[in-house]
Amino acid sequence: MNILLISSYLPYPLYSGGHIRLYNLLKLLSKKHSITLVCEKRNYQSKKDEDEVKKVCSELITVDRIPQWSIMNILKSGFSLYPFLLVGHTNKDLKKTIKKQLANSTFDIIHVETSYVFQNIPQTTVPIVLVEHNIEYLVYKKYANGSPFFLKPILYMDILKLRFWEKRFWKRASHLVAVSEEEKKFMDNSKVSVVPNGVDIEKFKIKSPSGSKSQAEEIRILFIGDFKWVQNKDAVSWLLEEIWPLFIKVYENKSLPKLWVVGKNIPNSIKKLNTSESVFYDEDASEKTEEIYKKASLLVAPIRVGGGSRYKILEAMASGTPVVSTTLGIEGITLKNGKEVLVADDPESFAMDMKTVLENSELKNTMVKKARMLVSENYDWKIIVKKLEEVYNSVVS
Repeated sequence: MNILLISSYLPYPLYSGGHIRLYNLLKLLSKKHSITLVCEKRNYQSKKDEDEVKKVCSELITVDRIPQWSIMNILKSGFSLYPFLLVGHTNKDLKKTIKKQLANSTFDIIHVETSYVFQNIPQTTVPIVLVEHNIEYLVYKKYANGSPFFLKPILYMDILKLRFWEKRFWKRASHLVAVSEEEKKFMDNSKVSVVPNGVDIEKFKIKSPSGSKSQAEEIRILFIGDFKWVQNKDAVSWLLEEIWPLFIKVYENKSLPKLWVVGKNIPNSIKKLNTSESVFYDEDASEKTEEIYKKASLLVAPIRVGGGSRYKILEAMASGTPVVSTTLGIEGITLKNGKEVLVADDPESFAMDMKTVLENSELKNTMVKKARMLVSENYDWKIIVKKLEEVYNSVVS
C-alpha cells in the first residue's frame, strides 16, 4: 500500500510512549508498504533525529511545531470553538503540506496519529484511519477534577470543546483505532478496532540469573516517565508524598531501597515533594532504557490519570522486572492481579505490595516468568503490526 501517515510528532528520540509506538510501527510497516510521513517537529529535535526516522519510512516531511503555550494561543482558544490543544496543533504549514501531498501523489490510505491534528486535513476521498493513544477529553477531565476551584469553569469549558471535536473527527474518519478495549467503549462507534501498544522483545530481554544476583547489594525501585505529561506528574507526586513514606515504615530489611526516579526535565516542584536521601532523581541516565530496567528490582506505576496502555509496564515485564501498578496503570493490558503483576489503588496497599514483591522471591520469580511469556505471546510489535494491517485491508477492500 501507499500510505500517507500524518502525525503530531516526529517519533525520535524515543522519549515517550507515542514515539516508541509510531517508530516501531513504521519500522515494521515499511518492510511491506510505502510510507510518506508528514509530522510536526519540535525545536529540540535535530537533523540526526530526522535521519533516524528516514531509515524507517519512504519519505519524511517535517514542519515546525508551533509553541503550545503562548498568549496568542490562549486568546484563540478563549474566543473560538477550538480547545487549547487543537489551537496549538492547527498549523498552516502542515495544512499546505498535506494538501500538496494529496494533490501530487496517489495514496491508498491516510493514517492519522491522534485526533488533534485532524483539523489540518482537507476534504478527501482517500479513506482515513484515525489512531487515538488516549481519549483526550477524559485525560484532561480527570486532571481538571483535581484543579483549584477558580480554574475549573475555564478548564471544563475547554474540555467540552475538546470532547465535541474528538467526537466530530471520529465520525469523519473511515475507521478508528483504540489501544485498549476500555477506550473502544468510549468511542461508541461500530468502526473501532483495538490495536494495542507493544514491546520489542528482542531489545528488552529478561535478566540472566547472574545479573539479578549482582543487584542484591542495592535495591532500586524504579519510576520512569516523561514529565511533560499530566499522567506522570500526578503519579510521581502521589508516589513521593504518600506511597514512599508508608513503604519506608513497613519495609523491615536493614538495606533500605532507593527510589529511582528517571526522566528528562523533572520539575523542581516534584523534586521538592520528597528530599529524602532514599530518593534519587535521575535526569541524565546514561544507560539505555533496557539497561535501566535490568538495574531495577521493581517498577512502580501508580497511575491515576490517563488512558491507553503503559509502555513502561510492557518493557519492564519483557525485561524480567516485576511490576506493582494501579488498576488504571494496567488498563489495556490483559494482566491478572497476583499472577503477572500486583495491583493496588490506595497508598497503604501499594506500599505493602512493594514490600511483598521485594521480600517474597518465589512470588517475584513466578510473576517475572508469567509476565515475560504474556508479552512474548501477545504484545510483540510483529503481532501488533499484523493487527494494524488488518484494519488497513478492511478499509481499502
